[in-house]
Amino acid sequence: MDYFGLIPEDCLSEILSFTSPEDTARLSTSSRGFNSAAESDVVWEKFLPSDYQNIISKSKSLLASPSMKQLYFSLCDSPILTDGGKMSFSLDKKTGKKCFMVSARELAISWSDTPHYWAWSSHPDSRFSEVANLRFVCWLDMRGKIETRLLSKRTNYVVYLVFKLKSGHYGLETANTFVRFVDRESDNEAEERASVVSISRQEGPGENRSKRRDDEWMEIEMGKIFNDAGEDGDVEARLMEVRRLSAKGGFIVQGIEFRPE
Repeated sequence: MDYFGLIPEDCLSEILSFTSPEDTARLSTSSRGFNSAAESDVVWEKFLPSDYQNIISKSKSLLASPSMKQLYFSLCDSPILTDGGKMSFSLDKKTGKKCFMVSARELAISWSDTPHYWAWSSHPDSRFSEVANLRFVCWLDMRGKIETRLLSKRTNYVVYLVFKLKSGHYGLETANTFVRFVDRESDNEAEERASVVSISRQEGPGENRSKRRDDEWMEIEMGKIFNDAGEDGDVEARLMEVRRLSAKGGFIVQGIEFRPE
């Protein structure tokens, strides 16, 4: 007998709202009562970030979502552009935690305003209107920031550089990366603990290797942070290769993504 079916649906909805999206999906298959309650707006609005309306108001994307559940999964599957196209916003499907990608245009990239070194163009696979195309540099250095108040609280975040390599790329074997809270650690201190990452070559000792994403871009893990109460100001991620001053080219940068672990 399905005893949960005897409990009022609004009570079951309230119970589910204190679980997680993943738990709700699992429970909805265990009982007709839970299955019906799992469609409730009460449940899915609880899984959305408390500031979701403010975030959506900064986007020009048209979200045709008649229910909170549909809105939730729309934000999981289809990132929206916010802040005039400077960032994208989405949700982690299992947890409902916030994901942001800072566009290449918002990154501080050395020599990016010099057409001989970097070019700006559209890309059919990019969520942003422009990507940064590396033509030729010897000094590769880029960094991106986001305010911790925008991120989900009490959450571990992993930061990724999202990019593609052109055919015939060169000089892009490895680089150093770090992630830091700007007000708590100096640039020099963070450089001393920087990790070695592999952009294009096979993984070696102490290196993180780039990986292919579902959207056909590549990503490199730049580092991790724990966002506690969102009161740490800015968090900055940096990638640099400034020691081996050899020529580098064939690198397309979409942005830097801050994603729940």
